[in-house]
Amino acid sequence: MNTDTTADTTADTTADTTAGIAPHAPADAAPVRPDTKIAVLLRADLETWQRLNVTAFLVSGLGTAQPGVIGAPYADADGTAYLPMFRQPVLVFEGTEETLTAAHTRALARSLPLSVFTSELFTTGNDRDNRAAVAAVGRDSLDLVGLAVYGPRNAVDKVLKGARMHP
Repeated sequence: MNTDTTADTTADTTADTTAGIAPHAPADAAPVRPDTKIAVLLRADLETWQRLNVTAFLVSGLGTAQPGVIGAPYADADGTAYLPMFRQPVLVFEGTEETLTAAHTRALARSLPLSVFTSELFTTGNDRDNRAAVAAVGRDSLDLVGLAVYGPRNAVDKVLKGARMHP
């Protein structure tokens, strides 16, 4: 089942840049639908602030681990430079604790790039303690509240089986 309901993204505009500023896409550039998917799966019982925080943390590592997901820097008409962003949408889903556990298992079985956020990370205050909290618990005992996965569209769709698009 394909649960992707997002619009197509624009063509790649990472050609040569001047002073780190990306050129505008050609007017006749056809939209490109990526053959990969970035997806975040959140536990449905999270508070709104937790959903936003977890999503931001989960996708933050993708750009360094998968550099091809990051596009060229942005610039406005006045030449003000802005940081680059993902080349494609980040789809956000929600599910039960069981859905997250199953998705985690399927993502690992497919060797897809994966990040996790556990309930313990809400009580830590820094990166070192975050890593220690995850390291203290075995893979099958993680209290997952969110995960992010990246890979071929069909593989990510299979990982997300049972999840629904975030409202």
